[in-house]
Amino acid sequence: MLHGHGNDGYQYSREIWADFSTNVWYGKEPEGMKEYIFDQWNTINSYPEVIGESFADKISRHYGLNSRQVLVVNGTTESIYLLAQLYAGKKTTILTPTFSEYEDACMAFHHTITYMPWPSDLASQPLDADLVFICNPNNPTGKIISILQLEKTIRKHPNCLFAIDEAFIEFTLFNESALKLLSRYDNLLIMRSMTKAYAIPGLRLGYILAGEQKMERLKSIKQPWTINTMALAAGHFVFDNFLKVHPPIEDLLTDKEQFVNQLKSLGFVNIFESCTHFFLCQIVHPDAYDLKRFLLESFSILIRDASNFRGLGPGYFRLATQRPEKNGLLINALKEWKMLSY
Repeated sequence: MLHGHGNDGYQYSREIWADFSTNVWYGKEPEGMKEYIFDQWNTINSYPEVIGESFADKISRHYGLNSRQVLVVNGTTESIYLLAQLYAGKKTTILTPTFSEYEDACMAFHHTITYMPWPSDLASQPLDADLVFICNPNNPTGKIISILQLEKTIRKHPNCLFAIDEAFIEFTLFNESALKLLSRYDNLLIMRSMTKAYAIPGLRLGYILAGEQKMERLKSIKQPWTINTMALAAGHFVFDNFLKVHPPIEDLLTDKEQFVNQLKSLGFVNIFESCTHFFLCQIVHPDAYDLKRFLLESFSILIRDASNFRGLGPGYFRLATQRPEKNGLLINALKEWKMLSY
């Protein structure tokens, strides 16, 4: 899907005053990152590292892994398409509703795809697949699968690779990374994003953690120079200042609960439980497309129309918590929408 994601404000001619469509941390990039990156400006006169080797070394030391277990990528999307290419023509299961690029990548490489509704007990579900994509925490629902359920499932299906997308793990207090399982299971791969929690989606940066044999196969098909020098500089900055640059998740989730309560008080928005700062909403009528257009044209507010997620209908939309004053702008705009539409 080239279009149809959130954060699509660039497609509109008007200035966006409040963007609820993106689940990127609203607090901007970490303090000092901009200056650090600009200090590296002269590096653009040379080619970047072929596969970000120095950054992979730093990541591996941080997590206590072998550097051969780390692959730096151009955002999680490159991870997804690399896996789809590696498993071209195989059987893949995708837990839905979820990020559309899993499906798009698998279709591009002729997978046989099975869709599984997000389970209450994954370990009890039958699986007939070579590859399983699990977004944990999930986008767009913000739901999680416990590490216990994951381990049971991974152990039960040793011939299936479980690709766990942890792009949003920094935005929850209730999820444990699958990282500790990596040394126990060869059929586990973890995808991490650097763009969400550190607010640098325009730089495109992420990494894969997996066993050495799986990583060698991925490296054999990876294109060179997909990570530019500015993105690598940002990655080094984050890991050099790791304890200082995380978003204040407890404060963010407190704001989210207040925001959710305000939305519920409107009386016409159904809110689905989420463990992250973003969450799924539903209106009965007219539909999310009309609501998005109204908010954009009347208030320069952008939301994520979620009707194009597999398994969701026209009334679904996703919101990501913003600063309280911007949350208030949306609440007031929705009150006006209610007067006009209900």
